[in-house]
Amino acid sequence: MDPSSQETGKVTGTQDKDYNLIWFVEQCLSNVLRLENYIADAERAGDSELASFFRRAQGESRKGAEQGKELLSKRLLK
Repeated sequence: MDPSSQETGKVTGTQDKDYNLIWFVEQCLSNVLRLENYIADAERAGDSELASFFRRAQGESRKGAEQGKELLSKRLLK
């Protein structure tokens, strides 16, 4: 898809960079929730190594969400 032909906020009223940041935060938070299920599945299977791996990934997703929310709040207050 040609990037120059994509919607750039004229239709939605939200610039791409702002939308992208909102999308990123939502995806990080969604990932945190999804990983909770993966952790439970690994624990039920007795795979502590995999559960630990998913916990680390979940922590990184939380961190990304928090950083994105902080950046978003700064930008929305302008």
